[in-house]
Amino acid sequence: MNIEFLNPPQLCPTFGWTHVVSATGGKTIHISGQVGINERGEVVGRGDLKAQTEQAFRNIELALAAVGATFRDVVKTSLFVVGLKPEHVPIIREVRSRYVWAEHPPASTLVGVSALVGPDWLIEIEAVAVIAER
Repeated sequence: MNIEFLNPPQLCPTFGWTHVVSATGGKTIHISGQVGINERGEVVGRGDLKAQTEQAFRNIELALAAVGATFRDVVKTSLFVVGLKPEHVPIIREVRSRYVWAEHPPASTLVGVSALVGPDWLIEIEAVAVIAER
């Protein structure tokens, strides 16, 4: 298995993500969008973006562990935030920095949306990981 993390000099500087991640070989894992919901189906941190971001990343961590992966195996994340504003970005980055591999962060997309399926959900995060075949 080979994974390359590339930031071509012709593209803008990055701040916690990688422009291009190339993976060959291995097994690709797709994690459905995770939200601020705990194992009992309860919203964690109603109205609190940081608390919901922490729960969503914990949920991804649990999903990765179920297939023998970790955040070091994540090659792409997509984050969807209700009513995204510039002041939300540092909150999300602070939480995200505790999970993603700082040396080789995944490719990433951050999108502001008007709503998510759950009326109290503020963020939804999906991930793609690549692990060695077992």
